[in-house]
Amino acid sequence: MSNPKKSAEEQNRDLFYDFTVNKETKTVVIVREFDAPLSLVWDAFTKQEYLDQWIAPEPMTSKTKYMNFVEGGKRFYAMVSPSGEERWAIQTYTSITPKTNFKLFNAFADQDENPQLPGSDWDYTFSEKDGITTVRITIYNESLARLEGLLEGFKIGMTMTLAALVKMLRKVQGVG
Repeated sequence: MSNPKKSAEEQNRDLFYDFTVNKETKTVVIVREFDAPLSLVWDAFTKQEYLDQWIAPEPMTSKTKYMNFVEGGKRFYAMVSPSGEERWAIQTYTSITPKTNFKLFNAFADQDENPQLPGSDWDYTFSEKDGITTVRITIYNESLARLEGLLEGFKIGMTMTLAALVKMLRKVQGVG
């Protein structure tokens, strides 16, 4: 359970975060702890009403056109810049084990849902211990060139979006 007596900075200080790139295996592994129950963190990653609150790095916003979180289902969404420019992506959910793991294939797309391949395979694993939920995200890219092309902005953007998730989780829990 969150400790409301700690400031947001104090709470964030002792939570683990790691971003590792392995060019040999063409993977990125992100591990992040959250001071929130697993069920809430799971919902934050799997429900549109939560995702659109945190998944875009500021000052961008997320706009989901549709989302069907079932195996074989899809999420079609855009990252929207302050000037209104939209960068679309489509995700296909390939495996779901509730409250534990889900996998998806992610690809950039145009506004008509035509994917721009190659894409990447994402594997999300969730666990909880003593009220702290750990999320491990493994992203596999079939192309090393694609991985290298995304890395610079991706690490910054992912760090920003996970910080936004921390803020949203605190708000939902009535903390900080």
